[in-house]
Amino acid sequence: MKKKNVALGLIKIFTALVLVILIAVTALVVYVDPFFHYHTPRSGFPYVVDNQLSQNPGMARNMDYDSCIIGSSMTVNFHTDDFKEIMGLNTLKLSYSGAYPRDDYNILSIVFDENSYARHNNDVKAVFLGLDIPTLTADTDEIKYELPMYLYDNNIVNDVSYVWNKDVLLEYILRPMIQKTPTNLSEVYASWWTDEYYNIQWVMHNYEAPEPVAEEMDPDTLIPQTNENLQVNILPFIEEHPDTDFYVFFPPYSILYWNNVLTENHLEATLKQYEFAASVLLKYDNVHLFYFQNMENVVTDLNNYADYTHYKPDINKYMVECFSTGEHEVNDIEEFKAELEKMRDIIDRFDFAELFSKEY
Repeated sequence: MKKKNVALGLIKIFTALVLVILIAVTALVVYVDPFFHYHTPRSGFPYVVDNQLSQNPGMARNMDYDSCIIGSSMTVNFHTDDFKEIMGLNTLKLSYSGAYPRDDYNILSIVFDENSYARHNNDVKAVFLGLDIPTLTADTDEIKYELPMYLYDNNIVNDVSYVWNKDVLLEYILRPMIQKTPTNLSEVYASWWTDEYYNIQWVMHNYEAPEPVAEEMDPDTLIPQTNENLQVNILPFIEEHPDTDFYVFFPPYSILYWNNVLTENHLEATLKQYEFAASVLLKYDNVHLFYFQNMENVVTDLNNYADYTHYKPDINKYMVECFSTGEHEVNDIEEFKAELEKMRDIIDRFDFAELFSKEY
């Protein structure tokens, strides 16, 4: 009987100790809140922000901002300080590498969710949306990576996956406390490529052309799914928030992207897809549409790129300047068609044979 009482006492002590530890960990995670799930950043804490999937929803809920950047890795090299200096906007970057339209939908749902339990009532003046036309053929509910949904919903019960998370405690609270090297939020999520990677030798050394396709794609093939994605994942936010300006832009992929299009034999289908998307977006007064792909001096010079689509950060800054001045903005569908013809002319005149004849 005595041994039983001793064992029972040890169990009680152990249980109490575990509860104390769990409560302490919970209190620490909630207080610091490295994923900004409950509140704005604590002054003086060296927050590390490097996890788009886990930290974007909290930033969208709780950061102080009046505009945001949405899109794929084509948007990660924007510096939000440039938006402040050039456009006077307090901009938050909410990029997702490889984003599909549904990824844009998921984060915009939080940006505009005024009923979120943690939501600050931000007045969102502008959304800068990088629109990758190839992703508009994805399923409307397809996302690039599995999301930690406990950070995206408003269910406090499942937050145990956050507050009792070893990686959160070690990598986002204890490690930053020791290293004291906080992330510069203006440059958050910036690509790892440094200046020396932006050159033609690096690009061509790593470029792999797709397998040639003999049969040309029907020009109308891409339209139905493009329309579905626009209707489901993009247009609802534009329609429901007429006082918010949506700066939608087609990023300036290099000429090698168009080599892929030619090799896979869907140039006409792709150009028609661009035209269709533009015709839909230009119907809205709060949409500012920018076409950057036919900047010939940029897209034909592979020294501006680190691979066949990703461009130098200097080009991101130039695009911010264009958002401010209206350069490269397209105001109606006829003007957009003319821009597409310029793109077609660049493709037609470019000497791909010479490019691929050289050794790199």
